[in-house]
Amino acid sequence: MTSWPSTRARLVYKALTKIGWYPVHQKGSHIKLRHSLYDHAYEWAFHDSEEIGPHMLARIAKRTGLNPTDL
Repeated sequence: MTSWPSTRARLVYKALTKIGWYPVHQKGSHIKLRHSLYDHAYEWAFHDSEEIGPHMLARIAKRTGLNPTDL
């Protein structure tokens, strides 16, 4: 059981930008995000109206440092 709720992709993207991730490159719907504290980039490939489930949110959080309270 995870503590993540299902959430729309646009809300997750907005939460990522609030915690310091910023876009550096975009090709189509794929956006490359960077953060000053992480040495890797994160590829955002979701459309705004997509629903992201709890397991995918946990995987995103593992790579980006997102917390359930950030949503």
